Amino acid sequence: MKLKHNFKNLKVWQKSVDLAVKVYQMTGTFPSEEKFGMTSQMRRSSVSIPSNVAEGSARNSSKAFTNCLDISLGESFELETQTIIANRVGLLDQDQFDDLNQDLDEIQKMIIGFKATVESNPY
Repeated sequence: MKLKHNFKNLKVWQKSVDLAVKVYQMTGTFPSEEKFGMTSQMRRSSVSIPSNVAEGSARNSSKAFTNCLDISLGESFELETQTIIANRVGLLDQDQFDDLNQDLDEIQKMIIGFKATVESNPY
């Protein structure tokens, strides 16, 4: 099967994977009592962002791909909410919070732009 988009070549996928790695590193410093709470939530959300981009690239229509991109975007906003809470309860310091949110803002813009491109070039 030939994919319309090789997800590994997509900048949005690459940046999202980098973000997930960063989230894993930052949450590794969270207290052990957060293992099944915020640590798990933030890790799952961060992994879902590039995972849904990859899943969408295997879909056989633009509509199906954009649906996966919508899910990816939703996961990014979920992660953004979790970073706000983690910062407010003292799990993330201000520099970590700012770093993650800068990455999230960039990825959200990339997903929105890529979604518009996929929608305007149906296959």
